[in-house]
Amino acid sequence: MTSQRRKGARRGLARLVAVCLLAVGLVGTGPAAAETPTTADGPVVVPVQTTGPADRRFNLVFMGDGYTAAEMPAFRADLERHLNTLWSIEPFASYRSYVNVWAVEVPSAESGVDCDPGLASPARDTALDMGFWGGCNPGSVQRLLTVDSAKAGALADLVPGTSRTNRQIVALAHSSTYGGAGGSYATASGGNALSSLITPHEIGHSLGGLQDEYDYYGRGVPGETYEGPEPASVHHTLLTEDQMRERRAKWWRWLGEESESGGTIGRHEGGLYSTKGVWRPSRHSLMKTLGYAFDQVEREVMVRAISAKVSLIQDHTPDTAPIGADRTVWVDTLHPVGGELAVTWRLDGRTLPTRGARTVDLRRLDLSPGTHTLTATVTDPTPFVRDPAVRASTALTRTVDWTVDTSLTTQKAPVEAAFTGHTPTGDPVGGRSVVHADTTHPTDRTPAVHWRLDGRPVHPSGRNDRDLDLGSLDLSPGTHTLTARIPGTAEELAWAVDARPATSSYELSAPLRTVRRPGLPVEYVYDGPFTMRLTARDDQDGAVVSQFRVDGDGWYTYYGWPTDADAPFRFSPSGTVIDDLVYGKLGRSRVVPWDDATPDYGTHTIEHRTIDAAGNVSRARSFRVTLVERAGADRPAG
Repeated sequence: MTSQRRKGARRGLARLVAVCLLAVGLVGTGPAAAETPTTADGPVVVPVQTTGPADRRFNLVFMGDGYTAAEMPAFRADLERHLNTLWSIEPFASYRSYVNVWAVEVPSAESGVDCDPGLASPARDTALDMGFWGGCNPGSVQRLLTVDSAKAGALADLVPGTSRTNRQIVALAHSSTYGGAGGSYATASGGNALSSLITPHEIGHSLGGLQDEYDYYGRGVPGETYEGPEPASVHHTLLTEDQMRERRAKWWRWLGEESESGGTIGRHEGGLYSTKGVWRPSRHSLMKTLGYAFDQVEREVMVRAISAKVSLIQDHTPDTAPIGADRTVWVDTLHPVGGELAVTWRLDGRTLPTRGARTVDLRRLDLSPGTHTLTATVTDPTPFVRDPAVRASTALTRTVDWTVDTSLTTQKAPVEAAFTGHTPTGDPVGGRSVVHADTTHPTDRTPAVHWRLDGRPVHPSGRNDRDLDLGSLDLSPGTHTLTARIPGTAEELAWAVDARPATSSYELSAPLRTVRRPGLPVEYVYDGPFTMRLTARDDQDGAVVSQFRVDGDGWYTYYGWPTDADAPFRFSPSGTVIDDLVYGKLGRSRVVPWDDATPDYGTHTIEHRTIDAAGNVSRARSFRVTLVERAGADRPAG
């Protein structure tokens, strides 16, 4: 055993135990720190995105390994790319406001990580002892990238207000080699063309407990037939669709739906590293093929996992002692970017007609003498969740009760009406996002929030004036000005609203011919491989994610090409095999070499769109490609 392998073996017990083995790739949009310190002497904690106090948020703590002090700008650039991708994927896009992002910048003495790219590669002196091959283990696989968990945990402890219960550590290796892992902590290589797609996949493991849907363990080697019992995994089963419906088991509520990652949610064979004998919900999803979305089954799991790290009720009128009936009672909630939370008030079990208001004025209820029970229930009505047990869990439903005693008198303390929290005003907000503004809580009144768009009054639905759903306003394309004001005060907030999505254009390699027919997208004819480069443009700052899909299949994130992020994507009749995975088969996609390689000759529709930094999704645009069989071409054997 070489000295560097002995080093890897010594570190192995301390490293992260990982369950993830990677498949195919992704790319994206997110904020960077306003001011970035240098890290020549030691770790520095940098707030990258702050949505609230750390002890009331889910905290993503990123750290880099193998970046020297001089290479710290490369870590910041890699982190930004990974965040750009993360915010383009549901449910992170809708729940971004639940998340704080931190970077712990720590310089390494040497550049790179251990056993990169092979076991014969030298060991490096780095801050987190990251290494490929499961920490330089010759019995592992090359792409398994591990980290010293004790060192990573110690660095994360430097972030004030965070703990193991409210954070997720993600370690990025200074490497262009494809790799990552998911377990207690998530890891990913920082600079590979596909690396920003690895991060959400690994967080799916580490945060959501999702399992791999690969039908292989070692690349290039088909998995065996699954012979175990019904899997504990929520997205793997031995049951038929009829059995799922009859038993109301697994993903029965989603059966027959169009999958967010393409195709239909049903029963697709392969997963848990087995080719046969076990089934998954979708043909491809983020847990099988990087580049696609979480399907609905996985997305529901991730909504619960993210929401379980926070409390929907952030603050409320104290409930530790009875309160008088001569006052207002209030709750402050979280504010998802993708939709409003629902608040229901009940008095002695009877629902009050408050229509979502965050405050109730007890003086208007004409309470009978004595004691009463007032209850506020906050629920997330997201359509991403269908399981009533998930909806009723503390992740998505929170309740607070007060005892109201009409004999008590509330001591009035002067409280100025002012804003206490709001959607950040520094960057444009998307044209379909929910913007919020919270206020102080005087006991004798409820400060109103008045909203204006381009100077014109706009009104939230119901009685909740703390949230404004811009998607309900049908904004015209362009930039708008949104303001929130507390009447009778000088308090006013202002946001730029970006209601114009980024645009996407394509560039193809030279076709045999181009066909234009009235009323149809332009058509390009090829008799072999061709390339497609997507370019996004936006009139606002911030990165833009480009996506494409073929013949109405799932949207797939454009990342260039697996071996070169600057190269265009390459389509071919049977796909291109790279490191025992297959990319770019035109028509019915192919992921592994044993998938059907039969060329899909004929005409295909390719659509493309963008997701910009504000979360706007552009209208899809399309062109057509006709693949004809080249004369004398060899066809694969059946």
